[in-house]
Amino acid sequence: MINILFIGDIFGRPGRLLVRELLPDLINRYQVDLVVANVENASGGVGLTIKAAEDLFRAGVNVMTSGNHIFKHKEIIEYLEENERLLRPVNYPEPAPGRGTALVETSGRIKVGIVNLLGRVFMAPVDCPFRAADREVTALKESGAQVILFDIHAEATSEKIALSRYLDGRIGALIGTHTHVQTADEAVLPNGLAYLTDAGMTGPHDSVIGMRQEAIIERFLTARPVRFQAAKKGLRLEGAVISFKPETGCAENITRIRESFPLER
Repeated sequence: MINILFIGDIFGRPGRLLVRELLPDLINRYQVDLVVANVENASGGVGLTIKAAEDLFRAGVNVMTSGNHIFKHKEIIEYLEENERLLRPVNYPEPAPGRGTALVETSGRIKVGIVNLLGRVFMAPVDCPFRAADREVTALKESGAQVILFDIHAEATSEKIALSRYLDGRIGALIGTHTHVQTADEAVLPNGLAYLTDAGMTGPHDSVIGMRQEAIIERFLTARPVRFQAAKKGLRLEGAVISFKPETGCAENITRIRESFPLER
């Protein structure tokens, strides 16, 4: 059995603080073999900088996934090319910098494939995530992957659910990201795929999906541009721990994680 911790969208400096403070205990408590985190919003709430990426790697994150904001900071483009454990959605139209899949080996010598997908409903006009999934599952299995986990960064619940049913029996887990609101529908599907519509957000929950609420409310009231700023209060790490049987590649269990942090910095 191996356990993978998936951390929901890390939001700004507060999210990175949560990972630094809480990750060691979570690894010990759940006997975690691999840590995967979505870092789509890890720098100021939008995108990722090199400094933030390296901070999270040092904190114990093994593989980072992302989404529609990954190219916000130009400096990250070269870093994507250099670092095989930082992923951008695999179905961005080619040519796109970086890669969308990673094949890593745990300390127990289990090969795990990680795939980052972007949905199309209410999102950017990317390539079909279903056909991209077919291609990547085949390639990872040919490369020896024993367990495969997908991050589907998407807006529509229907798209995420449809993809989970489409892939059930072929991969071990499909975890949704992007909405910053953790859902309570975790389940292991009939053919062994662990599913969660959205892993939630790791950051300030006294906010509007991470941003200070006053600015967001003003935007809704006036329909005029305002400056958004990351909030600081209500810190909580959200995600899930998935247990897999390497001999089958199927999930045995999925447990949602919600960990509050008492200090405000």
